[in-house]
Amino acid sequence: MSHSLDSSSSTAVPYVPSQLKLSREEQLLHQRIDFSRLPQHIAVIMDGNGRWAKKRQFSRIKGHKAAIPAVRQTVEGCVDLGIKHLTLYAFSTENWKRPPEETGTLMALLRQFLRVELKTVQKHNLRVKVIGAVHELSPGIQRDIATVFHDCRDNQGMCFNIAVNYSGRNDILHAFRAAAADGVDPATIDDAQFERYLSTSGQPDPDLVIRTSGELRISNFLLWQIAYSEIYVTPTLWPDFGRADLYRAVLEYQTRHRRFGGI
Repeated sequence: MSHSLDSSSSTAVPYVPSQLKLSREEQLLHQRIDFSRLPQHIAVIMDGNGRWAKKRQFSRIKGHKAAIPAVRQTVEGCVDLGIKHLTLYAFSTENWKRPPEETGTLMALLRQFLRVELKTVQKHNLRVKVIGAVHELSPGIQRDIATVFHDCRDNQGMCFNIAVNYSGRNDILHAFRAAAADGVDPATIDDAQFERYLSTSGQPDPDLVIRTSGELRISNFLLWQIAYSEIYVTPTLWPDFGRADLYRAVLEYQTRHRRFGGI
């Protein structure tokens, strides 16, 4: 299992000024961040689009559309901080239980995001990976995913995982079946060997999990990978989540003493 080093063993890193145009509040928060103790991998459960819309007497669909700027700010904020891996929970397997109009809109927004944000991907040298049961998605979405993956295949920047049609339980089941198909002996398999079959193979486990909207649950997200992640819950609804919220989450993470079962 991949863990970040505890803060006590970190080496001092000089403050790195932001390259983004920050508000005064964002600047003050950014200046407090210890760049020697950044999380390697941040994972986000994006929640609250429907409640954001309801508060404003909008349709749920409008709430989902309003969420795209929060995605952009989070991606750019993580790149600017120097985060190495970012995973956003875009659509779970359980989300198919929602009305067809809503799921259809979510899939259309995903296609729009993949097409429109390709310039952002290239601008920031992002490596994009879509995790989940991609083979169950429509042929059009699969083509869009393949196009983005092809166009950024040589990029060396932050690894940006988008979890679509994703289930943490299915991720574990798929890894188990793949290991069995490879003839791996279940009596001798260890964590490191098993993790090679997970959707996040080759990446460190998330150090920090952020959940918006105040809900206190994991929602079937990266169940194996977040065994020792620090969890930060904010009441902020996802469409309102901005760089200041991201910085607050990182600052809270930096107050935690990560023991990984030790003392």
